Amino acid sequence: METTQNCYIIKRQSGNCDIVPAALVENNDDPKIVEKWGPFSSPGEAISRRVGLIRAGKCQPQ
Repeated sequence: METTQNCYIIKRQSGNCDIVPAALVENNDDPKIVEKWGPFSSPGEAISRRVGLIRAGKCQPQ
């Protein structure tokens, strides 16, 4: 059986975007999270999407 870990990209008030496990985002109304994208099926997919968000100007590079 293959294990997959869903990930989200979250944008914080500082403008930085982080990749976090889905368990930290789902059912969580953290006011520090400005925006979120996902779920993504793998951390690799989330990384490539975050690069796209940085290039589009939606996130600040870390």
